[in-house]
Amino acid sequence: MTPEFLLTSFIVVASPGTGVLITLAAGLSRGARASIVAAFGCTLGILPHVAAAVSGLAALLHASALAFDAVKYLGVAYLLFMAWQVLKEKGALSVEPEATARPVRQVIVSAILANALNPKLSIFFFAFLPQFVSPAEVSPILRMTELSLVFMLMTFGVFVIYGFFAASVRNHVISRPAILAWMRRTFAAAFVLLGARLALSER
Repeated sequence: MTPEFLLTSFIVVASPGTGVLITLAAGLSRGARASIVAAFGCTLGILPHVAAAVSGLAALLHASALAFDAVKYLGVAYLLFMAWQVLKEKGALSVEPEATARPVRQVIVSAILANALNPKLSIFFFAFLPQFVSPAEVSPILRMTELSLVFMLMTFGVFVIYGFFAASVRNHVISRPAILAWMRRTFAAAFVLLGARLALSER
């Protein structure tokens, strides 16, 4: 595992995006346990992109405008739906006591969908991973899979740190309704901005 791969992966993982936003929201709204579940779901959401890169499906997204746009606008629609949920206090930033938190399955599915419906992530793997696979590699698919697993483990670890930080300030946030309302609007706006950025993205 080269230092270049680890450094580049860390920068990509730690950069704020949909997964980070979902994990932060889970930590703020439902505590540390929910943030771990959200981080796990976001990590699982990487699997379709890994499969696409390894199998060559990412090449189809890159080559076909129709396929790319279909996945892209599904992702945009889902991000806008999440923004609406946050504003309605039924989604990512609906503060709930631990005992009545959303089912684990619901949190995981929501996080998986958010990461899975982003064609740019598939293209990232398609363009990123091959750079770290030697042409002389005996089993390039196995090597790409190994690198992908390292990337996923790093994603989970970094997201958990984000989530624990959010959970640590949770009590300070939920005891102040004005701050909570401001954060809800901020998270909703962030989901809308991410959706707009995805909508304007090119192959």
